[in-house]
Amino acid sequence: MIKEIIEKISSYNIFNYLLPGILFAVCLDASTDYKVIIDNTLLGLFVYYFYGLMVSRLGSLIVEPLLKKTKFIFFSDYGDFITASRKDPKIELLSEVNNMYRTLLSALVSIVVIYLYSVIEKEFPWIVPARMPVALLLLALVLAFSYRKQTEYITKRIKKGLEE
Repeated sequence: MIKEIIEKISSYNIFNYLLPGILFAVCLDASTDYKVIIDNTLLGLFVYYFYGLMVSRLGSLIVEPLLKKTKFIFFSDYGDFITASRKDPKIELLSEVNNMYRTLLSALVSIVVIYLYSVIEKEFPWIVPARMPVALLLLALVLAFSYRKQTEYITKRIKKGLEE
């Protein structure tokens, strides 16, 4: 059953969500007192996919804009990306690999931030009860901003499609 599930998800989902989610969980489990490894393999696949999805979204919403703002990376116009992708299908693959690097970077940054938070919790144990509400609020914000960003991409694609 697990093999069938993995066969049905795309390489993009494996390399941008599942793999980074597993690496995130393993590294976080090893570097903090937070236990995020799941014993049940099937449940673990879903949980690790979710971890990877959240890490990917943090990369898209925070890491990527910071790297653009510091001029560490530069992007082509999205309309140009769409047009060029139609002419050169390899651009989609290169973009997928590019997103994997961003997600892995985001995972490492997230692990460092969570590690630092765990150190702060040891110094100020009175903040421990706020861990879950704060985490849920942050996840909700990440999903809300991701939804907005995805809607903008869809709108740009529609506009580009109507221009042609």
